[in-house]
Amino acid sequence: MIDVTGHINAVARTVGERVLEAGTAKTAVVSRVYDTDAEDLWDAVTDPERITRWFLPVSGDLRPGGRYHLEGNASGTVERCDPPKGFSATWEFAGQTSWIEVRLTPEPDGRTRFELEHIAHVSDHWVEFGPGAVGIGWDMGVLGLTLHLETGGDIRAEFGQAWAMSDEGREFARQAGEAWFAAHVASGVDEAAARAAADRTIAAYTGAG
Repeated sequence: MIDVTGHINAVARTVGERVLEAGTAKTAVVSRVYDTDAEDLWDAVTDPERITRWFLPVSGDLRPGGRYHLEGNASGTVERCDPPKGFSATWEFAGQTSWIEVRLTPEPDGRTRFELEHIAHVSDHWVEFGPGAVGIGWDMGVLGLTLHLETGGDIRAEFGQAWAMSDEGREFARQAGEAWFAAHVASGVDEAAARAAADRTIAAYTGAG
């Protein structure tokens, strides 16, 4: 058992826009502060052995210009690596390419803020499902990172796909979806459109509807 609401409330979420060469892109940013230094957090999010313990098995060359592959999920190219401050990479999934940027920022109290920004061109999928389509998945990733940092262990066996489909996992997805709905509205979009998109995404994650 975990404190679902506590984990949801410990994460900050923002939705915005970026102008890229190819046009306007939407951004979904998730962040959380951890009781560890930047070097340890950097190791947790870049070392393949540790990534496997809280996220997904990863293979490939995790250096600038190298290709990576997350088992059963996305692949991409590492575009930038600046230890222990952050990295950026393409995120290639289901025939679409988007981008992720990870930033690690020391806090005044010795802790470190983890921030992940997912950047994607505006598409029919974004209009239909909104930021929660990627945001809920990143919330689950942040939960995995949190539990790994708290225990130092491999948490995927307990909080993997079977957990995501449990009552607790569905409630986590529902609350995350509601939090992304609030962030979507705060970005200035029409509330009714954001509500409809959030409902579709929550239903997809929870099997409701």
